[in-house]
Amino acid sequence: MMDCTDRHERYFLRLLSKKVMLYTEMVATKSAIHGDRNKILGFNKIEKPLGLQVGGSDKKELSTVCKIAEDLGYDEININLGCPSKKVQQNKFGACLIKEPDLVAECVNEMVKSCSIPVTAKTRIGFDDTENFQYLNNFVNKISAAGCKTIILHARKAILKGLTPKENLKIPKLNYPMVYEIKKNNPNLEIVINGGITNCLQIKEHLQKCDGVMIGRAIYQNPYFLAEIENEIFSNLNVPSRSEITEKLVEYVKEETQKGTRVNQIMRHTVGLYYGQNGANKWKRFLSDNMMARDSDFQKVDHIMEIAQNNEKANQPIS
Repeated sequence: MMDCTDRHERYFLRLLSKKVMLYTEMVATKSAIHGDRNKILGFNKIEKPLGLQVGGSDKKELSTVCKIAEDLGYDEININLGCPSKKVQQNKFGACLIKEPDLVAECVNEMVKSCSIPVTAKTRIGFDDTENFQYLNNFVNKISAAGCKTIILHARKAILKGLTPKENLKIPKLNYPMVYEIKKNNPNLEIVINGGITNCLQIKEHLQKCDGVMIGRAIYQNPYFLAEIENEIFSNLNVPSRSEITEKLVEYVKEETQKGTRVNQIMRHTVGLYYGQNGANKWKRFLSDNMMARDSDFQKVDHIMEIAQNNEKANQPIS
């Protein structure tokens, strides 16, 4: 979820759900070690539980990032073995590492030894012309033997040449049964399924055969889906309304703009808040016209609440 799950998005999502595990954007090891640590790895305590997703294939660098993540207070570190972009492949991390199980095992082993927080992995079920249970099961076994006990499986293979990352999210066919089979053959592992999941009914069905469900795009496009999950999956009967979320977010915007954050850096993540609701177009249009508001121009920021409250009324059931 590059350029999506930054700290502002995660703050916003945590207002919607207290239970789910949140993850950062993928951070390259060199950036985490040598970059502006506060800017790249900083987070608000409200975001926890929070996992740092890292990309790399140098076991010493990965080990160092694990120590950094633990010191900063992350709850988990997740190695990305599923991103198919050309740039990521050129730097030898992401989905291309599925072809190198021994290297991945070495990396995971060093990561596990260097920290006390859980080390997890997110990967695809195959690559290019390789999509078979035996290969994936052997790959999973090598990772688990190295100390990784939670594996997130995106139920599509990665096409490493010829498709863009966006196309890789749609064109390779979903293969949920293969993920189910991995769980069946590895009952001691926590297997989390990912890919194409868009409603709570699907979540409940997957949870009958897997230990967890990861959702990315569906929640970014329709953030309030996360509130539905909080209610239906975690049985939280006190899920906040969209206008209540907006009220808290406006306060956050005011605090952040005083620190130099631009309004659009936060509010761009909320475009889908009224997805499928009355007033959705009005909400999007207002954000489009006003997201570049100056730090001191709080009249426009406060007007967000007016729109949110009006939308809330427009979606109330008629008694």
